[in-house]
Amino acid sequence: MSSSSSSSSGSSGVAHQHQPSPSSPTPAQDAAHRARVAPAEIAAGVVIGRASEYFDFFVYGIASVLVFPSVFFPFVRQLEGLLLSFAIFSFAFIARPFGTTLFMAIQHRWGRSIKLTAALFLLGTATAGMAFLPGYDALGNHAIVILAALRILQGIALGGSWDGLPSLLALNAPAHRRGWYSMLGQLGAPIGFLLAGSLFLYLRANLDFDEFLDWGWRYPFYVAFAINVVALFARLRLVVTREYTQLLEEGELEPISPAQILRAQGYNLFIGAFAALASYALFHLVTVFPLSWVALHATQDINDVLIIQIIGAGIAMAATIASGWIADRIGRRTTLALMAVLIGIFGLFAPYLMNGTPARQDLFILIGFGLLGLSYGQAAGAVTANFGSRFRYTGAALTSDFAWLFGAAFAPLVALGLSAEFGLFAVSGYLLSGVACTLLALWINRKMEARD
Repeated sequence: MSSSSSSSSGSSGVAHQHQPSPSSPTPAQDAAHRARVAPAEIAAGVVIGRASEYFDFFVYGIASVLVFPSVFFPFVRQLEGLLLSFAIFSFAFIARPFGTTLFMAIQHRWGRSIKLTAALFLLGTATAGMAFLPGYDALGNHAIVILAALRILQGIALGGSWDGLPSLLALNAPAHRRGWYSMLGQLGAPIGFLLAGSLFLYLRANLDFDEFLDWGWRYPFYVAFAINVVALFARLRLVVTREYTQLLEEGELEPISPAQILRAQGYNLFIGAFAALASYALFHLVTVFPLSWVALHATQDINDVLIIQIIGAGIAMAATIASGWIADRIGRRTTLALMAVLIGIFGLFAPYLMNGTPARQDLFILIGFGLLGLSYGQAAGAVTANFGSRFRYTGAALTSDFAWLFGAAFAPLVALGLSAEFGLFAVSGYLLSGVACTLLALWINRKMEARD
């Protein structure tokens, strides 16, 4: 460990001497600490943390289709109820960058453990609040206002839950396996959907419809709260240890103000947010949108759709893992561009598949989940490496926030609203717009690298 690293770890002037002290580890101790901080251990924390967040994410997303139109918007037609539910669904993504900014300031003042504990406590409180929230029949419009407020709190908490472990993993992964380690955090998405979808399927299959709408749907929100508690301790066990703190400080993975990032690295934020837009646009169009379309048109049983989506989540898990293998051979950005082209081709067939028989709708879901795994597996790590070490911690968090906001926040609302009015060609248009943004951003990124 260099003297500069020692000073950044908060050591005193003794760190510059050749004699060890209790507050300054010897070279042998430092080597031992490094040996214990293996990429695989960081990866475990990343997968646990992301899977818990995505479980929360999908519990709300599935409930937005199967529950909220009936419980909170019974005074409008089903289509309007779904659209209102999806409007509130988007609030978390709008609030997320503000949560990142707020909790970065909290971390700067009180430390990483306080920030993470407060964020996950807020997330758990908002999620549990939804579980106890009475419906429109009991509270009227107040129920809708409270639901919207809790959804905003979820978004703020999700922004604050950034722990820097994916960035730390990227910096410590072997150079020839960075694609593999980049996909590990993304693996939490299909795991989270598989768990959330399975839980909703079990409840719908074993409860009467009235029981499900009365109290059954609340159970997944209780489970989400419990998972958050477990994930909190698992992540704190990693991020507050001296070894991890030392690595974070050596990599300069510390929070800085968004204003500084915008001034110094605004172009990287822009490129990062749009480079993965095809993946983020596809995200909700194979998870939330098919449920809403089938529920609206009653083309097949919802439980059958959930079964297909659970199978699709398994396919997405395998495809996400495969994306790491592919990216390590052809490059992460090349992988992202290639998958964007395939998503565009898939988008052209979306009207034919989703407007067809149940078998064609199922094919849309399964192919979509496969493409989602291959593309989303590299969506986070492809361009965040553009940020210098000093900017990577905050830059990676804000890049993710804006990618979700621009690509995924309004996807169910726009796709369902336009498809109901003009037909499923709107889904094709939405996906193709994401593909165009991805390819353009990657092209700009390549030109900038060549210029530099």
